[in-house]
Formats: sequence, structure tokens, C-alpha cells
Amino acid sequence: MFSRITVAGLAVVVLTACGGAPQQAAPAVPAATTPPAAQAGPALSITDPWVKTAKKGMSAAFGTLVNNSGTDVVVMSAATPLSPKVELHEVAESAGKSVMRPKEGGFVIPAHGSHELKPGGDHIMLMGLAQEVRPGDEIRFTLTLKDGGTFAFTALGKDFAGAKEDYQPGMDMDAHGESDAGEGGEHG
Repeated sequence: MFSRITVAGLAVVVLTACGGAPQQAAPAVPAATTPPAAQAGPALSITDPWVKTAKKGMSAAFGTLVNNSGTDVVVMSAATPLSPKVELHEVAESAGKSVMRPKEGGFVIPAHGSHELKPGGDHIMLMGLAQEVRPGDEIRFTLTLKDGGTFAFTALGKDFAGAKEDYQPGMDMDAHGESDAGEGGEHG
């Protein structure tokens, strides 16, 4: 036992006195860490992405877009294999009524901020569904950004019996999100 302790102690003394590997390894540790910019992650992310269930016709995607960068991010368009026609929409006041319309200029997510996509507000509109959206379905999306970049995510199919919006372009909705157009094409 004495000889093992002596050998181990001698190795520590030799390595420390020689200025060998342990002293050189210490400065290498910070250099091996990921640079701060890479640690920040992607500029854009999304929390709780979901798509309203629908048998056919139209639906919409929702969630909260989060900008992790120091500059504004602008989403210009969206695409999904689930629908041949996808538009960025908003619900806005016009002549005292809520109307659904394409979002001019896209969705702007401020630097270090977020932008909520929700029923009765901004949303990603899916028209002419290629198949039924069932609870738990995983639907892929690709957003195209103003700078030419893209952001891909997967949203889950989710039942939602909320605001009863009818997102037919140009349809008027009352203050509670109720459409004057009735049930046709309802998805919000």
C-alpha cells in the first residue's frame, strides 16, 4: 500500500513540476465549449403548435412563435403537405365587425419577443385539406422568412370547440368571433 501512494504522489509532483498536460489542459477547456452565439439556439422557435381537427375543407394552425435573436423575424408564408393552399391570416376590426383576411407583411416577431397565433386572431390558414385532421395527428409545416430562411415544425391535431370562427376570406364575425356566414367551412 505504501508503494502505491508513493507512486501516485510522485506522478502528481512530476506532472505539476514539469508544466505538462494538466496545465495545458486547463486553458483548453474554455476553447472546447460552444461559442455563445451557438448556445442561443435557432432564431425562431414555436411553443404549443396545434391544428384544429377537421374532416375536410379548412382548418388553422396555432401556437406561439418565439424570436430568440436580437433582430425582428418576419414570417412571409407557410406550407404544409396537408393543404395545397396555406395563407397567413389575421382577424381585424372593419366597420365595427371582426373580419378575417390575409396578413399584409406577414407575422412580425420582435427581437427577443413572441407572436401568438390563436383562434380569433392571427393564424395559419389551411384551405382544401388533403385529408382529415384527427386528434394527435402530426402535421409538418415550413415557414418561409423574409430573409429567405425557413423554419420547420410539427403541430399536433387537437379538438377545439372554442370561438366558432368561420375563416372564409372576407367573412364578417361579430365581437365574439361568431360568423355571420353560418357553419360552412368552420374550423376555428
